[in-house]
Amino acid sequence: MSSSQWLRLLKNVGIWQGSFTQFSPQGELRKNTPTEITLEGLNDNQAMRLTVNRVEEDTPPHVNEFTYLNRSIFLFEEGHFSKGSLQFSPFATFGAEFGFFLDNRRLRMVQLFDKNSDFEGVTLIREFRKDTPRFEKPPLTVEQLRGEWQGRALTLYPDWRPSPFYDTKLLITQEGNRLIQTLQTPFFNLSSQGVINGNTITFDDTNNRLLLLPDGASSCNPMKITHRQPFFLESAWLVEPDLRLRLIRNYEATGAWESVTLVTEKRIG
Repeated sequence: MSSSQWLRLLKNVGIWQGSFTQFSPQGELRKNTPTEITLEGLNDNQAMRLTVNRVEEDTPPHVNEFTYLNRSIFLFEEGHFSKGSLQFSPFATFGAEFGFFLDNRRLRMVQLFDKNSDFEGVTLIREFRKDTPRFEKPPLTVEQLRGEWQGRALTLYPDWRPSPFYDTKLLITQEGNRLIQTLQTPFFNLSSQGVINGNTITFDDTNNRLLLLPDGASSCNPMKITHRQPFFLESAWLVEPDLRLRLIRNYEATGAWESVTLVTEKRIG
């Protein structure tokens, strides 16, 4: 299984030009930093070198070479991935990264929490393969989310247990300044409502907040992680008006990382 993970990582090889854009928990833009990321194979692709260059900062590039992938990162066949802490614990920093890969485009997102388990903010990373057209989607809106979405999901587990694809259905409606979501899967049904305020949606029954971000992206996570309660972190990308990708990283009540799920959903109404 580890060899297939390495092959999936190789799809991300290349020079990626873009930016790291930081947003506050309230969805406010804090800072934008142009970047150039180089991922290259070494020794006939038996090793990898990652070089991170913050273009306008007077700092040397960060270089990391590695020959294997640890359990903190899982990649899907298409090249999408999720990477993050294996265990949440109070009084420690905590975070996760999500990455979507589509030919000459990548969209990544990093969600961070401080030592008090409070959400610090999200960094949106929009990248284009060098020497390819740079076309970016507009910021995500509530109107783009409304409708019925039919999905196909795959969940990967830390113990590599077999995991078949399964179907999902998500209905998103709006009543005034309220967003209503109903999710159906073979394993559970879930309904939630939230208050829309600018580019944020804060849900009533949880302390989760959805941020609507540039390039059709969105981030959803707790505003504060509660000790001994299960939680999830989600990143999504509207790649076409009726096609959306979501990555969900689930944690158990013990704080242990439980699984990561990729949902590919199409709007049917």
